[in-house]
Amino acid sequence: MSAKEKSGHAIVLGASIGGLLAARVLSESYAKVTIFDRDTLPTDGVTGRKGVPQGDHTHGLLARGRQVLEELFPDFAMDMAAAGAVPIDVQGDVVWINDGQRLATAHTGLAGLGVTRNGLEAYVRRRVTALPGVQLLPRHEAVGLIANDDRTRVVGARVLPTGGDTELRLEADLVVDATGRGNRGPSWLAELGYDKPAEEHVDAKTVYISRAYRRTPGQLGFTGAVVSPSPELPIGGVVVPVEGDRWMLTLIGVGAGGALPSDPDAYAEFARRLPGNELYQLLSTCEPAGPPVRLRLPVSVRRRYEHLTRMPEGLISFADAVCSFNPAYGQGMTVAAAEAIVLRDSLRGGRDGLPKRFYAAASKVIDVPWDIAVGADLRYPEVEGVRTRKVDFLNGYVARLHRAAARHPEVGLAFLAVANLMSPPQRLFSPGVLARVLWSGRAGRTRTAPLAQPSPVSRAEPAG
Repeated sequence: MSAKEKSGHAIVLGASIGGLLAARVLSESYAKVTIFDRDTLPTDGVTGRKGVPQGDHTHGLLARGRQVLEELFPDFAMDMAAAGAVPIDVQGDVVWINDGQRLATAHTGLAGLGVTRNGLEAYVRRRVTALPGVQLLPRHEAVGLIANDDRTRVVGARVLPTGGDTELRLEADLVVDATGRGNRGPSWLAELGYDKPAEEHVDAKTVYISRAYRRTPGQLGFTGAVVSPSPELPIGGVVVPVEGDRWMLTLIGVGAGGALPSDPDAYAEFARRLPGNELYQLLSTCEPAGPPVRLRLPVSVRRRYEHLTRMPEGLISFADAVCSFNPAYGQGMTVAAAEAIVLRDSLRGGRDGLPKRFYAAASKVIDVPWDIAVGADLRYPEVEGVRTRKVDFLNGYVARLHRAAARHPEVGLAFLAVANLMSPPQRLFSPGVLARVLWSGRAGRTRTAPLAQPSPVSRAEPAG
């Protein structure tokens, strides 16, 4: 759409990754896009902010997320690499240990990116706010909506400047609620006389401890590592190389059996309990580059807007405001990116009926990562939720798939392609994958490549 064809005003409430990506695609259709956020927004790409408490923890930009950002922001990958982010072949560069099974490595071209949440958000914010017609106003909190007389359409939003006592009332042709996990979208709908969307909740009972460490390329012999918890051993960890020559490392504990140490000096011994020695090696040799940060993961929530029979025109909930995931699976930023493409495609069908079209298409994007995360969480008996036959079947199948992936790289690629939202789930049941999974199940526990055992290493002395 050319600049002459753009018309109207879109308001985006929330300037996190989801809100920024929504603003990016809206700038193609609307002459003016205004973004509001209640936080003071840092500009250095390092400092976190109150509205994103997870920002100091390890994040993953999955292959589909990287693909979308490369489409929306020309030179994205080159710019990020120049800023110190690390391109990653998801299967060839990363050690994956799932249910104690070490996934067979192979360079496949499935491309991810090692980058901090703060660094990625700062970059996207710079690119979006440089677009013609886009304005970002921090320190403005969304407090409500404005509707027409018969409440069939949202025609604006009410925002309150920080420290002020007078609301601003702004008219808009579209309002996008991207205010995150704690959003008030359902309550705003109820105030206008509409039903709230049905909600699904899963409390993964998971705790994180994250810390940055100094990184020398090639020092440890691996580029990244993911050691997933399991019901048998409810602890795990993730380490990703990021900008600033750092590692971002997160230790994970699930439920009562996954208690994490409170003393940083005990992290290495905690990591010694994990299969594989990658995390233990890092913790034993690398110098900390910042303090540890602890986070009790919030409850995962999916709001079923697609099931509503009545909804106002001119209002869309987006990203975490629709579905907030267990961050342990690194899906949130990538799903927000995929939803941005859905929003752009939905707008091509016109503005009338936009919310209904968007929710219907977005639900299909959300289904796969939600099923992956919820299914994995429900393996733990202490996690509350509905364990359907589908969940039980998929969990049993994926456990066998991990055994097959230890021997067959093509099975591992199928799993990672689905987990990275690059392929539909049906790929896990393609003839070649299914045959190897079933054979591995009949053969009993697949003999995997030996897991490296922790070896004596000396702790690096702090730089003086």
